[in-house]
Amino acid sequence: MANDREVLREIWEGRLPVCFQLNSEEVYSLQAPDPYYLMVPRLSYFPLVTDKVRKQFVRYIQPDKQEAEMWLDFNGQALRWHYPIGVLFDMYVSDIQLPWNITVHFDKFPEEELLHCPCREAVESHFMSCVKEADVLKHRSQVVSSMQKKDHNQLWLGLQNDKFDQFWAVNRKLMEASGDEVFKYIPFRFYCGEGPFIQRLVRPVTEEGQRKTLQHLIQEVFPNETNRKLKLMCHCAVHNCKDVNN
Repeated sequence: MANDREVLREIWEGRLPVCFQLNSEEVYSLQAPDPYYLMVPRLSYFPLVTDKVRKQFVRYIQPDKQEAEMWLDFNGQALRWHYPIGVLFDMYVSDIQLPWNITVHFDKFPEEELLHCPCREAVESHFMSCVKEADVLKHRSQVVSSMQKKDHNQLWLGLQNDKFDQFWAVNRKLMEASGDEVFKYIPFRFYCGEGPFIQRLVRPVTEEGQRKTLQHLIQEVFPNETNRKLKLMCHCAVHNCKDVNN
């Protein structure tokens, strides 16, 4: 893990330029607001980076909507706040033209498409749930259960405040195997368009004891797709699997 530190830092520092624009139908003032531009971390979540976006646009909408929950869409597709920003971009932006143009809403929350996110604590709860799930798969929950509350807080604050060293000082414990013992299952998710993500129980080694590659994982999860090309993009796990032309 130490040898990969600079690679991990490069991944952590990945950014996306985003242009936020208030939905024109929700503009209540005489003059529409200018777009708001941000460089956002690919590994973060939108509710953690859009406080300034809300402050920019909330004064231009109806007063009775100013306390409403803000939500985002891209080309009519509501963006799920509980997916990392980089995952959302790779899922929905096929023709990469930057900045990424996102529409901001305060009205008509899509109840059937999105989960509510009333506060940052909801993001923290979701993130820590994912961490615990991964640790159950890898280490039978032995690492997370042995961590102190301050470790959990440091992990979360590192992500929330975009602090690489703070985050990885704790996260490395979740990534490393104990001695020569390999972990139990590979924690991964395949994100496939608008459908639910795909998970399977896949061991990290073959029956002969050889370490599995990404190709092994793909073959186990998609056994009927071996004759077709699949486009894969990685985000700390494999995501956004879709067909591409030969």
